Amino acid sequence: MPRRSISRLAAMALAAAALVACNPTFNWREVPVGNAGVIALLPCKPDRATRQLPLGTEAVAVDMAGCKAGGATFAVAHASASDAAQAESWIRAWRAATLQQLAGAPVEEAPSKLPRASASPAPLRLDTRGPAPGGQSGAAHVLWFAQQRPDGVAIYQATVVGSPSSAEALQTFFEGLRLP
Repeated sequence: MPRRSISRLAAMALAAAALVACNPTFNWREVPVGNAGVIALLPCKPDRATRQLPLGTEAVAVDMAGCKAGGATFAVAHASASDAAQAESWIRAWRAATLQQLAGAPVEEAPSKLPRASASPAPLRLDTRGPAPGGQSGAAHVLWFAQQRPDGVAIYQATVVGSPSSAEALQTFFEGLRLP
């Protein structure tokens, strides 16, 4: 192979290596979720979907944004309840469905805080180190919270499933949630 071709290949390999080095595993960005105004900090470009989720006796339209980065899935889901009682009921149903998916894994639950979140229903955090929902390895971390809006109550579920490759990723994700 001519010396010029070897030099060109070496230069291309060096440029490719530089591009890979500039592509961080966690490329944090602000992402609005639903129409209620919450801003989530996600580590990658999110996929978005709306689907019907059974919450108690009702099928509820839930807007979601999420992505996979660094060995974990990060997602935020949003639904609109008509009042605090309905929001409380739906969050209880969401929590029960999550616990059922965790199938007996050790779970730690604790009250949580989030600026501008409603006191009723109060923010609740769930963490486990056992198998994640869907049989994925790693852990599950979930935060449910709500915000009183002029037209009802916005409810949210922020979730990390799996074991992020960065110890700071969980903290960045949950502390990056902002309500208007």
